[in-house]
Amino acid sequence: MEKERRRPTTAYAILGLLALQPWSTYELAQQVKRSLNWIWPRTERRLYDEPKRLVADGLATSTLSYNGQRRRTVYEITEAGRTELADWLGRPPVPRTVEFEGLLKVFFADAGSRASLLSTLDEIAGDARERMVRLDAMIEQILHDGARFPERTHLQVLGLRQHVDVEAAVMGWAAWARTQVQSWQGTTDPGTWPAEDELTRLHQRITTLLQE
Repeated sequence: MEKERRRPTTAYAILGLLALQPWSTYELAQQVKRSLNWIWPRTERRLYDEPKRLVADGLATSTLSYNGQRRRTVYEITEAGRTELADWLGRPPVPRTVEFEGLLKVFFADAGSRASLLSTLDEIAGDARERMVRLDAMIEQILHDGARFPERTHLQVLGLRQHVDVEAAVMGWAAWARTQVQSWQGTTDPGTWPAEDELTRLHQRITTLLQE
């Protein structure tokens, strides 16, 4: 059990995909790019190395075949792999983390100009909008062509709703933040902007949300 708990989360992501069907290494990487990258982005190298570790640990098998001169390795989950995947799903998830360079630039904006801050906010809003467009394309494809794994559509909808809500929140926040910054004298001088009033509103909002 101790060994299982030290296994990286990426291993369980791969096991989750293998629980759906066998995949070649290339197919695994492509499926991760299409879906898991929204919630668990990892380098392609990790996606090629992790299945080999699963095979070494008896959680997956690998079968080598050839398509002409091209070698193809197909991975398939074992019963031991299904058992460990189910065990991982029953454990509490680790606390959520966020990597958001744009917000980091907002945090340190007083070392730069107001124009740079406004540009950062525009980039954040543009990125959120672009991600929303990609999400909508995914949803339209499912509605038009059907889900690749129709028996899992209900779970996919749960994830898509979270993605859409996040991007909508980022777009709304960026628009609000831009309006506020435009009234500032500079990044070190917000003029008469009522920062304490905003803090009070945030406090009241959190209190209301926690009481729901």
